[in-house]
Amino acid sequence: MTPRTLERSAVLPAAPDAVWAVVGGFGTLADWHPHLPPCALEDGAAPDAPGAVRVFAVDGVPVAREQLLDRDPAGRSYRYTLLDPVPLPVDAYVATLEVRPHPDGAEVRWSAAYRSTDDVAARVEAVFGDGTYGTGLAALRTRFTSSR
Repeated sequence: MTPRTLERSAVLPAAPDAVWAVVGGFGTLADWHPHLPPCALEDGAAPDAPGAVRVFAVDGVPVAREQLLDRDPAGRSYRYTLLDPVPLPVDAYVATLEVRPHPDGAEVRWSAAYRSTDDVAARVEAVFGDGTYGTGLAALRTRFTSSR
């Protein structure tokens, strides 16, 4: 398996703290992302404590589990890793969601480092990069542009 990265970003016409208030909760991703099923935290975990696991389920069947590795509210970022079930054959998938100041407001960067075979890389870009990251960032762009 080869080490790989993917990244998507969006500049939003809003203050970084305002954007972080929406995206910064590990347990609230499905609240602002239009295409993700609701998630619940396993075992009553504190939503922003490293080690917390969020589970996305469809009709009661878990389709994805992700574990919070670390969260930095002052730096407006958090990192998480995929747990079983993993929707694609990847290994060591660690993603980062961060909000940075930008001259036009805030830049949201959603990125990941992972390992995969060559034949899987394009599917990861399509499913995670475009489908999850891109769709979520587009929803944020709409949210913050329409609220002006």
